[in-house]
Amino acid sequence: MIDELKLENQLCFAVYAFSREITKIYRPFLEPLNLTYTQYLVMIVLWEKDGISLKELGSKLKLDSGTLTPLLKKLELDGNIERTRDKRDERNLIIYLSPKGRKLMEEAEKVPNNIACSLPLDLDGIVGLREQIKLILDQLENQSKDNIIKSE
Repeated sequence: MIDELKLENQLCFAVYAFSREITKIYRPFLEPLNLTYTQYLVMIVLWEKDGISLKELGSKLKLDSGTLTPLLKKLELDGNIERTRDKRDERNLIIYLSPKGRKLMEEAEKVPNNIACSLPLDLDGIVGLREQIKLILDQLENQSKDNIIKSE
């Protein structure tokens, strides 16, 4: 077998396994909030900007509406959000925090520090890794956009 095909040499596997481990670290901190990791990400976006369209939410989280809809239904069922149709354009769904969802932010404020304390990196290492990942993501997204434009 050639080295390039070994699992341990695959970037995709390292990223996948790392993502799963990070999600596992979040679990005990999110369980008391009654949130899954993905629901937590939705709530973070809403805490930053309440009253966001489904399309904008999907864009920020890099998720399609088919993935978001069940998450939003569960968050609404739990009383954390409210979904309403845009009065100007009924096709658009707008997501708002409920009073319970706003209050949940106070409890969630501890999560980032707890996560930072759970990682084998200091704060500078965490920030550096995050910035490097964001830079690569931006470059990959720009490549995708360039390829779409070239194919049109």
